[in-house]
Amino acid sequence: MSGKSALPIRDLRESRGMTQARLAQLTATSQPQIRRLEAGERRLTKDWAERLAPHLGVSALELMFGEDAYDPPSPVGLPGAKRNADPPVAAALSPEMQDNASGSMTSVPPTNARLGAVVQEPRSRIPVFGQAVGGANGEFVMNGDRLDDVFAPPSLSDVAGAYAVYVCGVSMEPRYFDGEIVFVNPTKSVRSGDFVIAQIQIDEHGPQLAYVKRFVRWNARELVLAQYNPEREMRFSADQVISVHLVVMGGAV
Repeated sequence: MSGKSALPIRDLRESRGMTQARLAQLTATSQPQIRRLEAGERRLTKDWAERLAPHLGVSALELMFGEDAYDPPSPVGLPGAKRNADPPVAAALSPEMQDNASGSMTSVPPTNARLGAVVQEPRSRIPVFGQAVGGANGEFVMNGDRLDDVFAPPSLSDVAGAYAVYVCGVSMEPRYFDGEIVFVNPTKSVRSGDFVIAQIQIDEHGPQLAYVKRFVRWNARELVLAQYNPEREMRFSADQVISVHLVVMGGAV
């Protein structure tokens, strides 16, 4: 399914003299995400439209459906009427229509449900670690550098040490795409088939590399991970493993 909008994001962005990197910064996402949205590789959802539209000078509806996007009337107007249009409903009806409708208009049945106040969930922010460019197998240096801060999903809001990382490369497609974010719970144990982020140090004085992969097994001899693209297993000596943390969810930011 194409993700292109009726108003091309790229045209709107370039007309405002804005780079993909700048638009990504304004919308708290990554440049690869903007590139995929512009190319139609990622569907333009309502959430994405609402995040992008204010920075592109259009409404979210226009971004999704074009300049002729239907603007719903206010609850007081007649079907198809412009918002804030006059006259109100009763004045727009002829005297005969008002007489015929008076019974139904004055005998409104009692409500059988009532919306309550919106519950505001507490939201905490967690750090995003890693670096923007990864290696051939999607590995990246994880040395504690903080790239960003993002809102934690509810399941991680009170987890000490929770963090997130950006996916680098295409080695885990179609499960995770380059530029997506994954959220990590370092306190939960992992099982075969779980998605994890593993920190590996190949050389004693070398960098600590992080891999977002699928967990196969970990014993006293080795850690085995699986990747999708190309499909293969990766094996690391047990003494090279620094940590293996559970990925609890992922997606666009």
